[in-house]
Amino acid sequence: MTASGDVAVVTGAASGIGAATARLLVGRGWRVVLADVQADPLVELARELGPAALPLRVDVAHEADVAAAADQAVSVFGRLDLMFANAGVFGAYGPIHTADLAAVDATWAIDLRGVFLSMKHAARVMRPRQHGVIVVTTSPAAVAGGVGNHAYSAAKAGVLGLMRSVAGELRPHGIRVNAVMPGPTATPMNADLAVGDVTAMDRTIELLQARTDGKRPIFAEDIAEAVAFLAGPAAEMITAHTLVVDGGFTAIPGDSRWARGDHEAGGAIFEAGRRAP
Repeated sequence: MTASGDVAVVTGAASGIGAATARLLVGRGWRVVLADVQADPLVELARELGPAALPLRVDVAHEADVAAAADQAVSVFGRLDLMFANAGVFGAYGPIHTADLAAVDATWAIDLRGVFLSMKHAARVMRPRQHGVIVVTTSPAAVAGGVGNHAYSAAKAGVLGLMRSVAGELRPHGIRVNAVMPGPTATPMNADLAVGDVTAMDRTIELLQARTDGKRPIFAEDIAEAVAFLAGPAAEMITAHTLVVDGGFTAIPGDSRWARGDHEAGGAIFEAGRRAP
């Protein structure tokens, strides 16, 4: 995809998938509002990307911040062509019977409310032009149990429902709405989850590679390419779609006996479930 002067807002832009997407878009001629609550890495990324990037401290749980990001895209760069609603956290952990409601609400505020607000204010500034693209980040946790914690899984499932609903509303206004669903990706957020250190990328890559039978893990750049595709003219007829970029994770989990060539696994499972005579 090539572009000339298109404008994007990328939330969660300070690291991981957001930063990779911002780099890719700027490299292809886009101008990008970098939106994130992490101010220092945001400024560093903006310095790296130059005048095509505008850093803006945004807490996606706060409507005024999200509205300002959309407004800045229009006032500084002239329009908004893409809203990439990507900011997210893993958030609340623990079993359901001991769940901390405040932690659950905080997770939903970022992972679901933040996406809702990003869609709302993207639509507000895109509708007058009858043109635009919204891409949201969901997760395999939205469709499979045991991938993420309860609050995260519920939020990401909500993102899918929201994407489909809003896509139907905005289609007559020339605005396409889609989702990307990354599998386990080598990002600082996953490094924190797997190793407890957002900087431990080498160790995280090793762990992810072990889950893909020695093949390379999914990188943030893989997801960025998917976002760029959905934002571009080649995807003109694609809306209300979830683009899965997971290397087959949701089809055949890396620890599946079928993936290891044990094709009797299904039979063994059924045998184990039969009632003894």
